[in-house]
Amino acid sequence: MAILVGIVGKTNVGKSTFFSAATLVSVDISNHPFTTIKANVGVGYLRKKCVCTEFGVKDNPQNSICIKGFRFIPVKLYDVAGLIPGAHKGRGLGNKFLDDLRQADALIHIVDAAGSTDANGRPVPPGTHDPLEDVMFVEREVDLWLYQILSRDWKRIARTVDAGTKDLVTALCERLAGLSIDRQHIIEALRQCKLESSKASSIREEELLALSSNIRKISKPMLIAANKSDLPEAWDNIKRMREELKGKYTVVPVSAISELALRKASKAGLIEYLPGDPDFKVIRPEALTEKQRKGLEYIKDRVLAKWGSTGVQDVINKAFFELLDMIVVYPVEDPTTLTDHKGNVLPDAFLVRRGTTVRQLAYMIHTELGKTFLYAIDVRTRRRLGESYVLRDNDVVKIVAAGGE
Repeated sequence: MAILVGIVGKTNVGKSTFFSAATLVSVDISNHPFTTIKANVGVGYLRKKCVCTEFGVKDNPQNSICIKGFRFIPVKLYDVAGLIPGAHKGRGLGNKFLDDLRQADALIHIVDAAGSTDANGRPVPPGTHDPLEDVMFVEREVDLWLYQILSRDWKRIARTVDAGTKDLVTALCERLAGLSIDRQHIIEALRQCKLESSKASSIREEELLALSSNIRKISKPMLIAANKSDLPEAWDNIKRMREELKGKYTVVPVSAISELALRKASKAGLIEYLPGDPDFKVIRPEALTEKQRKGLEYIKDRVLAKWGSTGVQDVINKAFFELLDMIVVYPVEDPTTLTDHKGNVLPDAFLVRRGTTVRQLAYMIHTELGKTFLYAIDVRTRRRLGESYVLRDNDVVKIVAAGGE
């Protein structure tokens, strides 16, 4: 199943701008709540240094892109329509929005770091709203949403568990089916709440709410994209958010509108810019209007010089590589030329969860390859790898199967 990262937040904080910048999918961007009613799904890209530079080869990617020695690996992003307080009760189409989160494996929370939108997503003067309140609000809305699902018919579920018909973990798994929450998530949440040995009927309301919160933290980890970082009102807020949320959330300064402008200018051939770079180069100065020139100067001074990047690429990378702890591996068919059977050099970059074995990778490539797996070869060391070998980041491997070479 493809990993899916959801983009969440209250209305009017720049979620659609972030999504457009990350995917270049055209969505309706406007300065009012509920612009995004239907969830948008698009393809973003992870940026990672490619192993082609290490091996000194010119690669020919098939499932990804390599630009200037950086591999851009496609990932699925899900732009969920904006939330407002009371969403878990259905306010502002809240149930629809929260249901969109069912498929998400991790969450990118877009926050208006400049404090220029109130709790309901209405524009207010910058600096007049506390963005920390928005972090707590989204936490609580998702927690209450999960709690409502768990608490519905809880007495009946508890009787079934206490009667020994099924164990507590299984009952919770069934209750939360379809929410991208697996058995290990529930086991860990119960352990953290010290409820793993509890009698189901003795679990109190506040304990069930705490369990919902822990399930959310474990199954849908979240980071904070502190948007509108180009505005001076955001600077102190970002510093404060990093201090107060330290150890709980990663806070990344972001200027989604700047990233969108840079990508559009790059696409138009006006500048040379690679997503995630700390700078850009104007290549057609004569084609720039005065407004475009001033806009690029603003981005250079107020975003790139201050923060080191627009933050959009950093957020996507952190969501997959840190929140979801994923790594990149490169399967090849010829360990000498690093090619597949068509002669493509380093053709595929596979994004897998840390802890994935080489045989599990074989199944990901093709079911039959997994079934007939014999061993793999580490291309760097030419060492044979057994089926239980746990893949490491940037591994380049050849998989040998029965009937193959």
